[in-house]
Amino acid sequence: MKRQVHVADVEEVAIRVRVESLGGGRFLGTSPDVPGLVAEGRSLSETIEIAQGLARKIVESCREHGDPLPPAFRNKHDLAREFRVPVMMP
Repeated sequence: MKRQVHVADVEEVAIRVRVESLGGGRFLGTSPDVPGLVAEGRSLSETIEIAQGLARKIVESCREHGDPLPPAFRNKHDLAREFRVPVMMP
């Protein structure tokens, strides 16, 4: 008997997450690309991980309720043309 494998189509979208130190070893992350995303963690990496999970849940909720997706997920082709380059200051 041949085993069936189901692979879900998954899209990856890069979002910006701004992380600031709250002091006391806590960090706060927000995203201009996903309104309403607020993540708090005990380290920079934990805060980013929480932000990723929240962004995924926000998208799932929008799809489930028929709400418009956050801008970053609607305009993924526009984001693909956005570049961030380092500029050396004299």
